[in-house]
Amino acid sequence: MEDFTALPDLASRALGGGVVHANDEFFAAADHLVLPSVPGHAPKTFDHKGQVYDGWETRRRRSPGHDYAIVRLGAPGVIHGVDIDTAFFTGNYPPFASIDAAALPGYPGPDELAEAEWTEILPREELKGDSSNLFPVGDGRRFTHVRLNIHPDGGVARLRVHGEVVPDPDLLPKVFDVAAAEYGGRVVDCSNMFYGHPQRMLMPGLALNMGDGWETSRRRDDANDWVLVQLAAPAKLRFADLDTSHFKGNAPGWARLTGITADGDQVELLPRTALRPDTPHRFPLLKGPEVTHARLDIYPDGGMARLRLHGRADRDALWARMRQCLEP
Repeated sequence: MEDFTALPDLASRALGGGVVHANDEFFAAADHLVLPSVPGHAPKTFDHKGQVYDGWETRRRRSPGHDYAIVRLGAPGVIHGVDIDTAFFTGNYPPFASIDAAALPGYPGPDELAEAEWTEILPREELKGDSSNLFPVGDGRRFTHVRLNIHPDGGVARLRVHGEVVPDPDLLPKVFDVAAAEYGGRVVDCSNMFYGHPQRMLMPGLALNMGDGWETSRRRDDANDWVLVQLAAPAKLRFADLDTSHFKGNAPGWARLTGITADGDQVELLPRTALRPDTPHRFPLLKGPEVTHARLDIYPDGGMARLRLHGRADRDALWARMRQCLEP
């Protein structure tokens, strides 16, 4: 999972991302940029402003300049790459785009953002129409907002901002879900993701359906499926939520949780335990040392809607990561 697109989309509405301001959205609202869904299109579907698009589209510029939209990241962090997706925009996509980023406290509005200090993280690059346009980002600082600049105008379906979540330790409780994507938990390896990526298990809220969780193909051997989660910080884990909601004829029969310490030692957290279909389970975990990773084994295969690992995180580690990405 070295490709940056495997990292969480920090801008996604699913993590709380939103469009704070756009200078123009005449044909289609900029809010579409951060929707987690894949862009869709219904040809020859017109409203009073023209063809309906599942994306952001500005009017044709008749003056110098360019259009832009400012996105508040749902999860602040270090950006490793972006996808400027022009799906279904063919004769009306921007020929070029660039991206700036800023790190701001609190919840600034348009006026404060206009006065902010912005850093260019993606210089002006050429775009292709009706395509996913992937660009790596090399800046290692933590950002809270990005500004998508399109030159000079046009339509973009989605903006994906992939990166590593770096939460503010001052805003975290002493005990929290250290596997949660919104705090920096992420999947680093798994045995199988045929029907659904395991990162979905770490997303906020309840799963909407089976497609909003992790599901493996049917095993035809004697092994079992598993997923390895890197925690937001080293933590002493206390409770686990194993939610099989929506998985009825395809829930795992059993599950097991193992912690991995910074030295690579394995610690049993939850012995092999029976699961029920379509059920949110909560289990107390065996007390042990701090772990940096947790491995969930399911037997023999199946689907899991959500995985929550509640514990007390190492505050020094959280602050060390925060300080590491405050400077270039």
